[in-house]
Amino acid sequence: MARRATTRRTSGALPSRDEILAFIAANPGKAGKREIARAFGITGAARIGLKTMLKDLAREGLVEGNRRDLKRPGDLPPVTVIEVTGRDEDGELMAVPQAWPEERGDPPAIRLTVKRGARGAAVPGVGDRVLARLSAAPVPDEPYGASVIKVLSRTPRTVLGIARRLPSGWRLESVDRKQKDMLIDLGDKRIEDGDLVTVVASGERGHGLRRGRVEDVIGSMKNEKAVSLIALLHHGIPYEFPDSALAEAARAKEANLRGRDDWRELPLVTIDPEDAKDHDDAVHAAPDDDKENPGGFVVTVAIADVAHYVRPGTALDRAALERGNSVYFPDRVVPMLPERISNDLCSLKEGEDRPAMAVRLVFGADGRKRGHRFHRIMMRSAASLSYKRAQIIFDDPSSADDEKIAGPLRDLYRAYQAVAKARDDRGPLELDLPERKVVLDGKGHVERIEIPPRLAAHRLIEEFMIQANVAAAETLEAKRSPLVYRIHDTPSMAKMEALRDFLKSIELTFPHGGNLRPTQFNRVLERTRDSEHAQLISDVILRSQSQAEYSPDNIGHFGLNLRRYAHFTSPIRRYADLIVHRALVSALDAGSDGLPPDASDRLPEIAAQISVAERRAMKAERDTIDRLMAHWLADRVGATFAGRISGVTRAGLFVRLNESGADGFVPMSSLGDDYFVYDEGRHALIGERGGTMHRLGDAAEVKLVEAIPVTGGLKFELLSEGTRVPPRDRPKRAPRRAARARPYRGRRRG
Repeated sequence: MARRATTRRTSGALPSRDEILAFIAANPGKAGKREIARAFGITGAARIGLKTMLKDLAREGLVEGNRRDLKRPGDLPPVTVIEVTGRDEDGELMAVPQAWPEERGDPPAIRLTVKRGARGAAVPGVGDRVLARLSAAPVPDEPYGASVIKVLSRTPRTVLGIARRLPSGWRLESVDRKQKDMLIDLGDKRIEDGDLVTVVASGERGHGLRRGRVEDVIGSMKNEKAVSLIALLHHGIPYEFPDSALAEAARAKEANLRGRDDWRELPLVTIDPEDAKDHDDAVHAAPDDDKENPGGFVVTVAIADVAHYVRPGTALDRAALERGNSVYFPDRVVPMLPERISNDLCSLKEGEDRPAMAVRLVFGADGRKRGHRFHRIMMRSAASLSYKRAQIIFDDPSSADDEKIAGPLRDLYRAYQAVAKARDDRGPLELDLPERKVVLDGKGHVERIEIPPRLAAHRLIEEFMIQANVAAAETLEAKRSPLVYRIHDTPSMAKMEALRDFLKSIELTFPHGGNLRPTQFNRVLERTRDSEHAQLISDVILRSQSQAEYSPDNIGHFGLNLRRYAHFTSPIRRYADLIVHRALVSALDAGSDGLPPDASDRLPEIAAQISVAERRAMKAERDTIDRLMAHWLADRVGATFAGRISGVTRAGLFVRLNESGADGFVPMSSLGDDYFVYDEGRHALIGERGGTMHRLGDAAEVKLVEAIPVTGGLKFELLSEGTRVPPRDRPKRAPRRAARARPYRGRRRG
């Protein structure tokens, strides 16, 4: 419950700005417009004044978030994952938040309190990742206070790097720029200069560089396993299962019909990418025979019953929670669960009996959901289809090899066409974000970059998975069950003001006031779809959005325009979905393998942990792509490329190449003799004297100056001249130290 304000005031009087900021600081995660009004006794017309004051604070950058959850810039959530960085003068552990965007500057300091002497108490060390509970936001220049909830991972003693032969011996060049070079002893290993190796660091440091012993020789950086392994080790992602988890998986026995409905005759089909190794969802549709629902459909979505095999508190469960999700690289997949579970017992293979949690969704002829019901079943997939094959059958049902699936697929597509109309009426955010796929050859080298076609089959599966996820959230809410929601907050007031300022600079407007809706963004995108600013506007709108995450507290999903949403459809690869499956088992009294008794108490910690794991996986996947691109382009230094400005910072520009989607950096120091000022509102660098402007989304021609495969860094020289800004529209000069270019360090920033 939010703390009440203690200052007495006359009825209707507004609090001061400092009082509002103090209240927000003292109530992390619980300070919305409504709570502020209640705490200070603001009623009636005075609420309008409060709304204006909050907008002014947001415009000045003193608060961020939306009306339901305001916070000061840089304030952290009550439960978060931190990394221990060292000790202060008193020997207390100091830490920083692990997920802290570089563009926000230096991360806030956190002083970690460890309860000593308690049996079984977790005692972290420098370099460890810790799930911590933070105190209220600190006063200026003072660190947060935090207590340990759980030590997530210990500092690895294994360091990854490139072995370099020097006249005085061997030295390790770490792939992590936070790690200094190390003197290494080869032992009985035979290596060549430039090999990628893992080194076990010595516990003794002494004077000079640290020392270590070569543990494993991975080989040349051109080896296909080297690039993704760098990302795994660098981000601390577990890629080997403990023996106890593997033993549990090996002992697992196939599920039987006990306590399940027998749906093996229902011709459910799986529709996945051509290279999919596991199949965790299957679908079926038929016309509704209810006379009260003419023209309606019954759509069945069946999801692999992972909860049957992965019980709370087991070694498999601990390993899955530690990973949080599967991680996907061009050359490998690091699964959340061992292959015995993910690719065998829980994979809905064609013609094999498999346990599943299924939901029957009833849609009217208008595509709106009229009801749903969950079942724990035994199923048998009638066919395993790729998206391409499914699309062919959707377009021509007579092309199906088996008439048993032709009819259901025809009904499935008809049901989707109805549901798609209801989706359009709902109005989710419609950003066009083409996804590039890196295709490797047999030797692990980049063969080509392709953009897979976006088929109706993709959209069909996506929409029915969304409907199943909504049904899961609705059922668990109705049963008053604890669950982990997938939440997506509305854009912060500060970001919305910045977006309005930007749109104004290109003679577009965005409405003020009222409840923010995705359709308002969609109208801007639609109006500019064929204009020269289309890509720029899409990029800026994307950057204005909040980041989705997991939470036991529901605030809705803004991007999908849904009041409640939970992940249910991929328990093989996401721990959040496994939590929802267990909640359904408990809520429906469908077995003994549901949520444990202490689930409600642990869900905030679990939600924070898996949210960080998701961001960690995304960074690892992105870093791997960057390194592969740098490998691919290393022998094309000096070549020119067409691209588009994908990021603007005070240090320079990021440019994304049209041909490959590779990102590289243009340091500000290379832009010319002019003094360039960063204009945050226009997402641009503008020359103070000449008025040359380089703006986010602008087309750009660049020359590749440097490619660093070890870190994935690309450095470009900008050849394009940019556009001219008249003197009256040029921004005021920023302090020189704020605008001075940072040295390029061979890695992607921002």
